[in-house]
Amino acid sequence: MTVSSILKDKGRDVATITPEATLQDAVNMLAARRIGAIVVTDFADRVAGILSERDIVRAAGRNGGDALTEPVSAHMTREVVTCAVDDSTEKLMEMMTAGRMRHLPVVQDGKLVGIISIGDVVKRRIADAELEAESLKAYIASG
Repeated sequence: MTVSSILKDKGRDVATITPEATLQDAVNMLAARRIGAIVVTDFADRVAGILSERDIVRAAGRNGGDALTEPVSAHMTREVVTCAVDDSTEKLMEMMTAGRMRHLPVVQDGKLVGIISIGDVVKRRIADAELEAESLKAYIASG
């Protein structure tokens, strides 16, 4: 299975924010959408960074409540690992495990086209395993 098939099922909607927005803006968006990370994009819809709940907690730990008035750009991860629509779920699992990441923006032709979470990958792998098990049962029963 590929990123494309996951996006086909879950959709391509991605929560984004600008680097100039405040951490408070990001917190509000994360809470409203019930998500764990937000992609920071520039004016051309290119990935400029990613901001996760962990980044916000670290900022609050360093600067207390004052961190919420600071720009997203001060706390985002700038070197973002991304994936492509034709990447396999196996490759995603390797990338996420190696980089200890829970979210991978999907980029095509330099533009953000989706986001994949570790939950999306696990859900797909479970569905694939269940389908394989059912196919094997049907094969054995017909034999």
